[in-house]
Amino acid sequence: MAFLQPQSPDPWIRQPVFRAPAVVVSLIAVLVAAHGARAMMPPHLSAELINQFGFIPARYSPAFLAAHNADPGGWLAQAVPFASYMALHNDLTHLVINSLWLLAFGPIVARRLGGFLFLLFFLTCGVSGALVHLAFNWGSPVPVIGASGAISGLMAAGLRLLPTQAPWAHPAREKLLPIFSRQILLFTAIWMGINLVAGLAGLGIGGEAGAIAWQAHLGGYLAGLFLAGPFDRLKPAARAEANIL
Repeated sequence: MAFLQPQSPDPWIRQPVFRAPAVVVSLIAVLVAAHGARAMMPPHLSAELINQFGFIPARYSPAFLAAHNADPGGWLAQAVPFASYMALHNDLTHLVINSLWLLAFGPIVARRLGGFLFLLFFLTCGVSGALVHLAFNWGSPVPVIGASGAISGLMAAGLRLLPTQAPWAHPAREKLLPIFSRQILLFTAIWMGINLVAGLAGLGIGGEAGAIAWQAHLGGYLAGLFLAGPFDRLKPAARAEANIL
């Protein structure tokens, strides 16, 4: 005898092989393809790609631009890097680590929110990470690349969704852990401490520009922590009633 599993109302959430939602696998595929394409470019073109699409705080500093007689481009050229920097990675190690973290926490959030809201949440956390990095590194000419800030936001949301992972839980109906619960506060303190120490000590693992852009990590994490609730309330009513496994 076999039991038919209920199907998700969102086609991006079907899990045919790895039980990872299609939207998560597709996002990882995009990151891999973007890195592969850049890796095959001549060095000067690869460097130009990072210069154009990496997130460079100096691009938004009038004083820096005036001192170096630099042209930041129009509003589109200044807006795109807030998102495009997430698609670029320093090397294979950086890409693999981010992909594994995305595969660990992405499915939890994707199953809860659905494909569209998941991507919007990912993008919002990444942009938030860039904004916090900009605030702490105003005028810096060092580019930031990588999806770590956005993935930190998924991690924060995934932690708040831990009650949905219990064997007896109904994933679409369980409430999120409160932001000020003991578990969330403890992990947040640990995560901030690790990033602060790693960032100030200059410890890099093939990450952003050879170092850890810890402010972007914290910005993405805090965005995910505080926006998980509002995004959860945006999910379609049909998802709240579906038994998504």
